[in-house]
Amino acid sequence: MRLTVLLTLMLVVVSGVAGAQVLNVGVGADAVRLDPPDQTDNVSEIVLRHIMDGLVEFDEQLGIQPALATSWDVLNDGKTYCFYLRENVVFHDGTPFNAEAVKYNFDRILGGGLRRTSLYDPYIESVEVVDEYTVALHLFEPFGALLHHLAHGAGLIQSPAAIEQYGDRVGRNPVGTGPFVFERWVPGERIVLTANPTYWGGEPKISGLSFNIVPEEATRVFQLEAGESDVIFNVPPTDVARLERSNKVDVLIADSIRVIYGGMSTHKPPFDNVKVRQAFNYAIDQQLIVDYILEGFGTVTDSIIAPLTTGYYSTGGYPHDPERAKELLAEAGYPQGLTVNFWTPNGRYLKDYETSLVMQQMLAEAGINAELQIMEWGAYISAIFDVNAETAEAELYLLGWAPSTGDADWVLRPLFSSEHFPPLGDNASFYANPALDEAIRKAMTEPDPVKRNEYYQEGQQIIHDEAVMIPLHVLQQIVAKSSNVEGVKILPIEIVLLKDAYVK
Repeated sequence: MRLTVLLTLMLVVVSGVAGAQVLNVGVGADAVRLDPPDQTDNVSEIVLRHIMDGLVEFDEQLGIQPALATSWDVLNDGKTYCFYLRENVVFHDGTPFNAEAVKYNFDRILGGGLRRTSLYDPYIESVEVVDEYTVALHLFEPFGALLHHLAHGAGLIQSPAAIEQYGDRVGRNPVGTGPFVFERWVPGERIVLTANPTYWGGEPKISGLSFNIVPEEATRVFQLEAGESDVIFNVPPTDVARLERSNKVDVLIADSIRVIYGGMSTHKPPFDNVKVRQAFNYAIDQQLIVDYILEGFGTVTDSIIAPLTTGYYSTGGYPHDPERAKELLAEAGYPQGLTVNFWTPNGRYLKDYETSLVMQQMLAEAGINAELQIMEWGAYISAIFDVNAETAEAELYLLGWAPSTGDADWVLRPLFSSEHFPPLGDNASFYANPALDEAIRKAMTEPDPVKRNEYYQEGQQIIHDEAVMIPLHVLQQIVAKSSNVEGVKILPIEIVLLKDAYVK
């Protein structure tokens, strides 16, 4: 007994030795539900991606890589995806991973009632066990973005035995095949994982992860500097310069695929006039916002689709030209300018309210009086999306969108398809264009990625020419770590991975 205690103490003291340390990770919020197809929050997905694997996974450029499936074939003119599974893999509870386990997971999703069912239910007709390590997904029609949907966190595969055992409580008892095993969850405090020594991808180089809930940004930064945390998420931009001067801390900055944009209600005056919408685009100086409001922690975008999203196309954007904006307003019948309501959140996105304030000033230079109104986030979303074309009161509003699948389909279809008007969808611009609908539809059902990108290009060009919204910038992600920690990966979908982390 005494020897066991001594060895344990030695492991704690020699924390810098690879494999002997639990990494402390400071996160701003607790997870909500550790059940892949029934979660929608960022922290839950980050934790789950360390416990479970999917058939495929994203790399740091959002390319599709093999995971539990080593390879796949696309058959039947794009209507069947046949996956060849990794053999000799077991779940953390000892349940074998095989085609039956995959079918069980997707049959559960397709059964409905889960928060992420819509990522798969409209596309997958049935799941077939071909043999022990081969599974086929049969689609209703070709769906070119399927692999991106499978790489989403909702597609992580969990133990069928655990789902049966825990039932409604499976979100508190996650069991996967991943590099770390769920140990315990102290709500509001921490989620602790331990290394899986038999992981098919190789044993982790650390002994575990502790996701510690620290809501206050300043406290997270202090804990990193004090050595109480090894990695922290969502570093305030105001602390970056100071942290970069430290020889004990590294700051990691990476582009996301979250685009911040100005939305316009195109179904009613004044935004039913394309010249008005173009005028609003010309009035905004995007680079000034990035440089002085975001302090450089963003990049100007010329499309509602971010450059790292599959299907991005550069439209060229609108240059800052307030005089041209005035000319267009006059041509549209507003020679004396106009007045619109301008809704904004405060604190949902990096410097969102400050961005709106500067936009208000820029619009004023073009003769536009934008009456700014701050709304609480829940009320804000409800006022924009829980309405129909007749009851919608929004005119101009600030929002952000990040396609969690990493594919352009998850931008164009929900935001611009005429089939997705609120309250059933997210096209809060109430924009309808048959040519755009056709491009979106063709891209959705085209299995050839080259042809899909051509349709995406066509769609983005229409959105630009019609000035359906005001693309502003792509946000960056700021993560900080102790300088002796390596192997931290930041995915553009706002996911931080510590699977390969180690201590020097």
